[in-house]
Amino acid sequence: MATPSSTRFSLGIDLGTTDLKAALLGEDDSVHGTASSPVKSYYPRAGWSEQNPEEWWSACLAALGDLRSRFPDAWSQVDCIGLSGQMHGVVALDVNDEPVRPAIIWNDSRATVQAAELAERFASAVDLLGSVPMAGFTAPKMLWLKKNEPGTFARIDCVMSPKDFLRLRLTGLRVTDTSDAAGTLWLDVPRRAWYEPIVNATGLTLRQLPEIVDGTSPSGYVTKQTAEQFGLRTSVVVAGGAGDNPASAVGIGACSAGDAFITLGTSAAVVALTDDPTANISGGIHRFAHTLRNEWYAMGAILSGASCLRWVTRILSMPSEQSLLDLISGAVPVNENPPPDAPLFLPYLAGERTPYNDPLVRGGFMNLGVDTSPALLGYAVLEGVAFALRDAAAAVESSGVAVGRCALVGGGARSDYWAQLLSDVLGRELHTLVGSELGACIGAAKLGFAACGQDPARLKTILPLKRKFVPQPARTEALQQRYRKFRSLFPAAQSLTS
Repeated sequence: MATPSSTRFSLGIDLGTTDLKAALLGEDDSVHGTASSPVKSYYPRAGWSEQNPEEWWSACLAALGDLRSRFPDAWSQVDCIGLSGQMHGVVALDVNDEPVRPAIIWNDSRATVQAAELAERFASAVDLLGSVPMAGFTAPKMLWLKKNEPGTFARIDCVMSPKDFLRLRLTGLRVTDTSDAAGTLWLDVPRRAWYEPIVNATGLTLRQLPEIVDGTSPSGYVTKQTAEQFGLRTSVVVAGGAGDNPASAVGIGACSAGDAFITLGTSAAVVALTDDPTANISGGIHRFAHTLRNEWYAMGAILSGASCLRWVTRILSMPSEQSLLDLISGAVPVNENPPPDAPLFLPYLAGERTPYNDPLVRGGFMNLGVDTSPALLGYAVLEGVAFALRDAAAAVESSGVAVGRCALVGGGARSDYWAQLLSDVLGRELHTLVGSELGACIGAAKLGFAACGQDPARLKTILPLKRKFVPQPARTEALQQRYRKFRSLFPAAQSLTS
């Protein structure tokens, strides 16, 4: 693509759980180039989930090198960088800014006991923290490290979130944004500042935490070494950025109270923006600071979203997720009710947050028969994730934050079949957007432009509408009956790990 010499670009980088994506966003809000590089997870024990920060940086080098080689004109006109990434991870660094151990990421459940300890100790502070303590958050995992790896813990000079490790390599600075800070459980969410009592309770001091900036603020500039390595100018600004869901919100233009969306990636969530930092947080929801000043959001999160489709594709030995989706749509047409004897699936492959806050519960199939086909197993998985998102949506609405017409974003939004199923299960209109699978990348890039001083109104620019999905009344009624059965199965699943 030819690039006008006057066009400036922002580089958006999104560090996901399975890959790192990068995109070049022009001033006209068009994406001029994308690249990605895989990211590997390690599971040393049951319930543990880790990644290597150095492999994140290698993935970043690969993706950015690819963009630079394929889009040299646009690359030469990059003015700014925005960062997005998976939240709640523990990146523990020594005095030389080197990792002291692998990162413990968001879907790790080893800190269940420590989360319970913090929940008891800070029961009166949950309105400040924005959530009850959960095993996947940063603070409980740090307490686990203190108690179980004291030698490693003693070497820690700074703790940061995953995307902020990339920032450290780009700028040499220890900085985070308000949204990632909220995801640690160390933030006083209404004040948008570190809450020292819980920081100290996990064995740390404020000195060991990064500086907090808003997502639209400059956090620094690329170092001379980085500029030379990537062929960038040293004047390139790195914005505060955002965690993955807040970045996706900016990417699709969800920047004001009342906006809502559903993200269907490795995990999944129902996200509704609010200008009230004191919303009720019962039912396992989170009420976190948005990366934008004076905005917050309520979120119901499920730990396994599109990862369930990836899992069932693998265990059924299907050649691709799309081939399984094709098989499903042939067996259970999207405009027909599912067979009454179809199996049910509990999508708790990594535990569950909303509404149960149980990191140990595990998923499973129910109502299998000798005639159960791969297509019906696949259908049950899609339906089970949709049912879990219905649980999450109900929890968010019970907090007093409205969830109406929603955008559906993330990799799972590429499936029209799944989108229609979600609309039928939720009983609400959904719409997909062109390019929403790059929502976090685009949001990060938009934050980069804002940090360069461009008009903040552009943050509200929405992606083009791709397709609308409206509930089918007869199918919604049939799915309601199946949803009641789905809900009845949780106690049995929970009893297996209690």
